[in-house]
Amino acid sequence: MTERKPLPRGVWALGFVSLLMDLSSEMIHSLLPVFLVTVLGASALSVGIIEGIAEATSSIVKLFSGTLSDRIGRRKPLALLGYGMAAVTKPLFPLASSVSMVLAARFVDRVGKGIRGAPRDALVADLTPPEQRGAAYGLRQALDTVGAVLGPLAAMALMALSSDDVRLVFWAAALPAVLCVVVLALGVREPPGIPKARALHPIWTREGLAGLGRPFWALVAVAVLMTLARFSEAFLVLRAQDVGLALALVPAVMVAMNVTYTLTAYPVGALSDRIGRHGLLLAGFAVLILSDAALALADGPLLVFLGAALWGVHMGMTQGLLSALVADGAPPDRRGTAFGVFNLVTGVALLAASVLAGALWSATGPAATFWAGAGFSAAALLGLLLVRRGFPL
Repeated sequence: MTERKPLPRGVWALGFVSLLMDLSSEMIHSLLPVFLVTVLGASALSVGIIEGIAEATSSIVKLFSGTLSDRIGRRKPLALLGYGMAAVTKPLFPLASSVSMVLAARFVDRVGKGIRGAPRDALVADLTPPEQRGAAYGLRQALDTVGAVLGPLAAMALMALSSDDVRLVFWAAALPAVLCVVVLALGVREPPGIPKARALHPIWTREGLAGLGRPFWALVAVAVLMTLARFSEAFLVLRAQDVGLALALVPAVMVAMNVTYTLTAYPVGALSDRIGRHGLLLAGFAVLILSDAALALADGPLLVFLGAALWGVHMGMTQGLLSALVADGAPPDRRGTAFGVFNLVTGVALLAASVLAGALWSATGPAATFWAGAGFSAAALLGLLLVRRGFPL
């Protein structure tokens, strides 16, 4: 049996960069939906629109930053710019006094995420041999999610110590964001010989579309189906509040989701290097149906926590695998563009899913919203089976 090589140090460093930024972001995001609804008077539909616009903005910017990284043959400078922008904008959240100010803060923060996202994801593939890509993306995703666990825990502790001072928690979130930029600057070395894309046609032209290859576009079709069935995690937080969980304990729902996400992502990624990615992807999507059902049936915190934990298992079984599949299927000199396109298309799908969820919540209530999610998930799972049969990835 061949001994498994350790993952490159740069992949570990990028994982800790993600951990620190997610720690910062989740200290804010675990309380932001409740802050919007209870402090600023926003509706559930407004929460859905804000979250959808924020993520769609990030996805659109990823397209341009990914293409630029292909043209210049450099990833790290763009990643530094994006993480630096996110760190600088964190203080906008505690200063917000209206829904429009929160929207502006989320918009600027997500522009930074968009600038860094595709170059960072392409850099993981640049640093890693093909036979370790599932493990590499799983590790980065797992460390990212450790930050997502620590963020809500830190938020809960600070809420308890400060008598529910949400703005104080938002101020504290700026520190790990600054540390994240330091780790990236000092801990990641870009590998030599990243191929520059030659004659890179705009993605909206026929040549640009064809240049990414049929396997890549088949994967995009699969990812769109998956994303349409999964709306923003902000609705998990609102569901916890809806069943009567105390405000200071609401972030624990995100902790539950991210613990299972963390525990699942790396083992599933490493397993996919051995047995293939597609069966695991389908199994992960089936778990989302169970999660939606638990959240729809919830009449108290127990089922909300179960649904959130299953949601995390779904994320751990799908997100790293999708990234590895993008890296597997894209030409090396168009890897940044491929990640940018992938994130743009799935970001638009997430916007649609989040707005629809917000509208359903406002019109029919939370239970019907999650039952609709389960129905969309079942339809998407059938679609995935058909797409996989017609387009072998």
